[in-house]
Amino acid sequence: MSDGADQYAANVELAATLPPAAPRAAATTTLQRVPTPGKRTIADVAAFLQVEPARMLKLLLVESTAGGVVGLALRGDHELNAVKAQKLPGIANPLRMASPEAIRAATGSKPGFLGPVGLPCPLFVDHAALALADFTCGGNEKDLHLSGVNWGRDLPEPAVGVDLRNVVAGDPSPTGGGRLSIRRGIEVGHIFQLGTRYSEALKASVLDESGKPVMMAMGCYGIGITRIVAAAIEQNHDAAGIAWPAPLAPFQVVLVPLNMPKSERVRELAERLYAELSAAGIEVLFDDRDARPGVKFADAELLGIPHRLVVAERGIEAGRLEYRHRRAVANEDWPLDGAAAQLIARIRP
Repeated sequence: MSDGADQYAANVELAATLPPAAPRAAATTTLQRVPTPGKRTIADVAAFLQVEPARMLKLLLVESTAGGVVGLALRGDHELNAVKAQKLPGIANPLRMASPEAIRAATGSKPGFLGPVGLPCPLFVDHAALALADFTCGGNEKDLHLSGVNWGRDLPEPAVGVDLRNVVAGDPSPTGGGRLSIRRGIEVGHIFQLGTRYSEALKASVLDESGKPVMMAMGCYGIGITRIVAAAIEQNHDAAGIAWPAPLAPFQVVLVPLNMPKSERVRELAERLYAELSAAGIEVLFDDRDARPGVKFADAELLGIPHRLVVAERGIEAGRLEYRHRRAVANEDWPLDGAAAQLIARIRP
């Protein structure tokens, strides 16, 4: 999404990148063959040659629809966007990386030392990679890289660059205003423009204003109920578990009696509170398990029910109940008399 200068927003796999605004710099160095023994990754080569990854070019080979391979060239610090790449002509969809055997057959080299110079297969070049001058890349030989490489001099100038990479924070917004920032999100609803794909199959036509039959343009939309739950948990949790927002919580209150099988007073009070709250329309989870207090408290936090009321023998002796909201950091002591009414007022202010 953009930083506010415009309203652009998109999923990462669909967000578009623009060609660099500045023209490519002129070549200033000659091509050099540089031994790079055992240096296969961008990070290793960059450290070995003391060059920034942004000044390097990396080449990926993917399967083609014709059974061969196709080259994809990106700047060394950028990541390939598979969704964009598999839409290019001649590239297998879904995108599949070429096998080591196919790479050796096409280039004579092992993965890790691939480069575009002398590449005997089709090549797509990302906008940012096409803007590089005096760049470093693989030499298509084991333990060899090339430095000072330039388009149009050392290898053919591509007719046009393409959008092959994932956007990064700070990229220009595709709509021309502001810069992109990356935010985590989850898709909870969608709208699909279906066009006439299904109406043609169903022969579903209508008459236009001139009385001629035309295929209906179709679309659909929906909300993913389970995705809403996932989104709520993603945004409302802590180290102990879920912290449900009140409208989505499966219960409003978890009632936790301690040592109920051994205490008649705890059992009677807990059952009375459960009845009072239920009669008032409050959704209560009654944890009547014969389990240790720590287990019950941990489970209550894990489940994330907004309100917790604890009934214990010691509290009854003192005329108190222990209350805690799921998001609170400390317990509250409430008078035993009127506790149900106080909790109902807390839930329905």
